[in-house]
Amino acid sequence: MPKTKEQKKQIINSLIDKFNKAKAVVFVSFNALGVKENEELRQSLRQEQSEYYVAKKTLLDLALRDSKIGGGNVKTKEFEGRVATVFGYGDEVAPAKIIDKFRKSNKEKVEFIGGILENKFIEAAQVAELAGLPGKQELYAKVVGSINAPISGFVNALCGNLRNLVYVLKAIEEKK
Repeated sequence: MPKTKEQKKQIINSLIDKFNKAKAVVFVSFNALGVKENEELRQSLRQEQSEYYVAKKTLLDLALRDSKIGGGNVKTKEFEGRVATVFGYGDEVAPAKIIDKFRKSNKEKVEFIGGILENKFIEAAQVAELAGLPGKQELYAKVVGSINAPISGFVNALCGNLRNLVYVLKAIEEKK
């Protein structure tokens, strides 16, 4: 049953709100995706503060035109096949990583089409590269490790000097 104009306006307003709140948006093409797989994908996205949303390309175009994201240069009507939009509200990299992981386990059912990052459209190859980046938590761990490395090296050097002093004293004691 076709949607009424009022229902379409509600969908467009909802999409505009989602686009404005999102830190990153990924467009994916989905083919032969079963209900179980679809729910599995949605659940894994929800855990990372992301949302999987399917709407007609015309409604997506109208929402993109009226939202502050994308700069008005994204034309979803030009995308081939059925299009799903993944909104990332937390980590900018999380939606691309989750879709990439899902894509590897479900061959040829989900493919990157493109995305929006920092209000600019990015191609599918760039989204795939984004998926290869480490997440925020991994980056935080690396920064903390980098900050901690000189300190732990200094502590080890101090311990080494004390250890050597103990060995020298032990050697003198054994000599006498």
